[in-house]
Amino acid sequence: MSSVHGATATVARPRRTTLVFLRHYLEMVLAMFLGMALYPLWTLATSGSAPDSVLQRVEVESLAMATAMSVPMVAWMAWRRHRPGLTVEMVAAMVAGFVVLFPFLWAGVLDDSGVMMTGHVLMPLFMLGAMLLRRREYVGHH
Repeated sequence: MSSVHGATATVARPRRTTLVFLRHYLEMVLAMFLGMALYPLWTLATSGSAPDSVLQRVEVESLAMATAMSVPMVAWMAWRRHRPGLTVEMVAAMVAGFVVLFPFLWAGVLDDSGVMMTGHVLMPLFMLGAMLLRRREYVGHH
């Protein structure tokens, strides 16, 4: 009977850690979406700038978007008592989702909307990658 119980325990543990990891990832994505509500503050603050101003460039706007989306995610990670280094990695992953697209923009392969759309697709993927690199740490905070 103990062997059956032991087998059940070994199957249940990976399943539980996977569920904890997925829950944490979804919490991070939700925090990221909440941060999108902060972006209109950037739009309001820069609304008086000229259309050809550096503030209106997609590179600056996408970084402002990534920053706005990072704010609640940073707060969530602090609340969950993650190490500051993990938080920095997560913000870097979020920003990288846009930054990697800048050369394609400059080469004319992507336009402004392409950068914004693709960046929003890459951001959660890069976040997932950052979490997978430190899987044990993200599973340990529940």
